[in-house]
Amino acid sequence: MPTGDEPSIVVDYLVVAGGGGGATSDGTWGGGGGAGGMRCTVTGTGGSGSLESALSVAFNTNYTVTVGAGGAAATTGSNSVFSTITSLGGGGGAPSAQSGLSGGSGGGGGASSGTGGIGTVGQGFDGGSGGGGIATGGGGGASAVGSNGSSSGGTSGGGGAGRATSITGSSIFYAGGGGGGAHTKAGGSAGAGGAGGGGAGSSTAAPGTAGTANTGGGGGGGNQGAVTSYGGGAGGSGVVILRYLTSAGTITIGAGLTGSTATSGSYTVATITAGTGNVSWS
Repeated sequence: MPTGDEPSIVVDYLVVAGGGGGATSDGTWGGGGGAGGMRCTVTGTGGSGSLESALSVAFNTNYTVTVGAGGAAATTGSNSVFSTITSLGGGGGAPSAQSGLSGGSGGGGGASSGTGGIGTVGQGFDGGSGGGGIATGGGGGASAVGSNGSSSGGTSGGGGAGRATSITGSSIFYAGGGGGGAHTKAGGSAGAGGAGGGGAGSSTAAPGTAGTANTGGGGGGGNQGAVTSYGGGAGGSGVVILRYLTSAGTITIGAGLTGSTATSGSYTVATITAGTGNVSWS
């Protein structure tokens, strides 16, 4: 246990923002939502950057934590925060002939050659572009660009893959992009969601699949059916996970935050799944 003389405690972290929603909310089909930005100090981090550096935090000091919500259809997810570390919400997918929104990972472009949204370096990748016809682009993920829609035919792009980290003691994927939605009335097919909680694009009489909660996955794009249009799926909420040596101290998860702790070998792992508030160590 700490004696009170220690100046700080070293904390590893995973900070994943809320995923973007798949397009669209206006009754037409569209691109998949981009994954929430991913920043991590263990195993893998988002984008093409190097692993982040652990933070040294002072005892008996409050540090802000915010877990970002997923975006509604065609909108960008909310940022997640731990202390000085901010991951950006995933970009929303785009309707026909429009560009995906930029974010932690970019949203997929709409059909008729809509371009993919731009991802953030060190957090995620760009969304895929829509094809020249009816195909839409997949949202970007933490480890890969979303796939482009086919240039001929109606096959929409899949969401970019997320990235795995073992910060909890198990290897788990986060921040997968959402798949592009289909124009099934014209014979199109939807894109799959990316590994790490990305929702599949819709090719049935239902909205696109929502991104998985607490993964930051992008939502799947909506579907233009034979008679009715179905909207895009919402992005998955983000998560903040903090890991430190159990022998070094004890975390307090403050009011306004939903979280829990577990042990993994010599570490304590705090997983915070919702809210805004403070954490501290003693």
